[in-house]
Amino acid sequence: MLSSKATELITVLENGDISVELKPVQLQDLYRWMLLVRLLDQRMLNLQRQGRIGFYGTVTGEEAAPIGSAYALKPEDWIFPALRQGGAALMRGMPLTLYIAQCYGNSLDVQKGRQMPCHYSYKPANFVAWSSNIGTQLPHAVGMAYAAKLKRDPIVALAYLGDGATSEGDFHAAMNFAGVWRVPVVFFCQNNQWAISVSLKEQTASESLAIKAIAYGFEGVRVDGNDVLAVYAVTKEAVEKARAGGGPTLIEAVTYRIGAHSSSDDPTRYRSAEEVERWKQKDPLERFKRYLQQKNLWTPEWQRELEAQINEEISRAIQEVEAAPPLTAETIFTDVYREMPWHLKRQLEALQHGQ
Repeated sequence: MLSSKATELITVLENGDISVELKPVQLQDLYRWMLLVRLLDQRMLNLQRQGRIGFYGTVTGEEAAPIGSAYALKPEDWIFPALRQGGAALMRGMPLTLYIAQCYGNSLDVQKGRQMPCHYSYKPANFVAWSSNIGTQLPHAVGMAYAAKLKRDPIVALAYLGDGATSEGDFHAAMNFAGVWRVPVVFFCQNNQWAISVSLKEQTASESLAIKAIAYGFEGVRVDGNDVLAVYAVTKEAVEKARAGGGPTLIEAVTYRIGAHSSSDDPTRYRSAEEVERWKQKDPLERFKRYLQQKNLWTPEWQRELEAQINEEISRAIQEVEAAPPLTAETIFTDVYREMPWHLKRQLEALQHGQ
């Protein structure tokens, strides 16, 4: 039974493998967040191409995975993201201006330009900054979940990773500790088939990625990552199991990265146009749109209104961010110590006096 769930693909939109109890307004809400992420990615990539920001990584074609999974959490739960989960931060309350400012690194950036673009952090949403050293957020998530277990605090850590991260030592260390300690953590692997230019078949000889959980003593589940309702349902079940003391779960969401790994990548050098086109036919937005249309929850007029509202919201946020001043050099001395020691005070004074 464990191995079948870890190898067979769970879907809802076409097959109805499991039931999903969401109100019509929640279904439309899910669609709006997915559409926001799609449109925002287009605008942000354009900004990078125009030289207005330095770097960006899109989630185009994968929107159902981060949105559907994060939608299953409670506000008090924690998220340990990887590259393509910024939309989850927005959905949990991160202002769009702060999201965009993080890519500019100016005075509106809460991280004060100290992180790479797309490395978001938003404390009110328990959304933790991540590192480009792949997989390091996974032991952090297990540590947070272990603390929650010790304190008997009914919260869950949702730890995101890509398929490439399953080849990292931190993944295996985190999985092992999570299984031994039975901590309330859900590992969510956004398997988009490519770890930059390394394909999935070059990452592992396993039948699936979800099946790796069995060796560590807990459940692995494989889900259609382009089916937002299936992602939501599977994640919700895993989160509530963890919250009730049932231990961790590894979810493998099978999806595809339609665009480049990042704005610095040229995917035509390592994959075919035919492969990309096949996956475009499984576009998560188009699939969910057809589902909503069948339930009389989507119309072309509503789509046009949504797009206009979202694009206006994005435009206002960009204007606000670009109007903000740059960071001052003095900020390199702040947030280093709770109380600034004498040698940093001396250096700060020297800077301020142009010495």
